[in-house]
Amino acid sequence: MNDGELFEAVKSAALLRGDFTLRSGRKSKYYLDKYLFESQPAILRELGERFAKRVLPDTTRIAGAELGGVALAAAASLASGLPFVIIRNARKDYGTQKMYEGKIEPGDRILLVEDIATTGGQVLEAAKEIQGLGATVQKIVAVIDRQEGARENIEGAGFVFESLMTKADLGIDE
Repeated sequence: MNDGELFEAVKSAALLRGDFTLRSGRKSKYYLDKYLFESQPAILRELGERFAKRVLPDTTRIAGAELGGVALAAAASLASGLPFVIIRNARKDYGTQKMYEGKIEPGDRILLVEDIATTGGQVLEAAKEIQGLGATVQKIVAVIDRQEGARENIEGAGFVFESLMTKADLGIDE
């Protein structure tokens, strides 16, 4: 699948028009429903392969924040052969009571995948959790950058940020 085909497939599957409130609290006339593109095998496979191409030679793990990052991290794991971990949004209050599922060890070098970056708030929380465990976030890669401050916030926090596509690539002008 080339870039144009992927962009069109994601847009066709996930772009909704109407009145929406985003996680950031901001109002928007469009919404990109990540579950509508992540649940399509051909799109998910392609995204996994593209994330795997962003893996550095010394990357040891892939991570994704629940819930939208789970399928992406699994797809990137399958494509790269690296194990993945899931970063929770809240500490579970039973069992191990961890903020993550899987294994993170001090010294791990992690590619953190994100679905849609608006302000970067959720992925920054996940990145800080990873750092708190003694691992390094080598870079954060989002499927879509809505171009509403995520890049600036993520880079301002000291992380490398990349996206597979932007709202401009999808031809969205709110």
